Amino acid sequence: MPETQVLILDKAQIEQKINRIAYQILEDNLDEKEIVLAGIWDRGYKLAKRLQKVLQEIAAFNVLLLRIDLEKQNSKLVAKTDLSEKDWRNKVIILVDDVLNSGKTLAYGLGVFLNTPHKKIRTVVLVDRSHKIFPIATDFVGLELSTILKEHVDVVMDVPGEEDRVYLS
Repeated sequence: MPETQVLILDKAQIEQKINRIAYQILEDNLDEKEIVLAGIWDRGYKLAKRLQKVLQEIAAFNVLLLRIDLEKQNSKLVAKTDLSEKDWRNKVIILVDDVLNSGKTLAYGLGVFLNTPHKKIRTVVLVDRSHKIFPIATDFVGLELSTILKEHVDVVMDVPGEEDRVYLS
């Protein structure tokens, strides 16, 4: 790990952000019977699992968890999901990732759903760095953080032997 790390969020603060985002999702979807949390592998999926846990405790609707595997280095959309298209058809989709930097990953994630009818699509990120080069807007954000391009935001979540944290390096 780099020696110059600045702690941005500790374990308790991450939990607070996740709880707040879950309540925002609840408020945005009060009339729904089921929503789909689509987490981008791997940290976006981990965040989606945590949101699902909180939502199952506070919401009356069912929360379906979807895993999206993207080939992020490919210049074309190449994605796999662990559920079939019929599982998310005509439902609310919440696309989840850990950090929004350029917007490319979220743009590719949105591409998975563009040929399928849905009620609405929302986006969730734990940290928005505000360096977008793709026309992506975030609907639910844990923390907006102004950084320089050389800096890197790392999210450590569900790593055996390590405490959850977000740091800048």
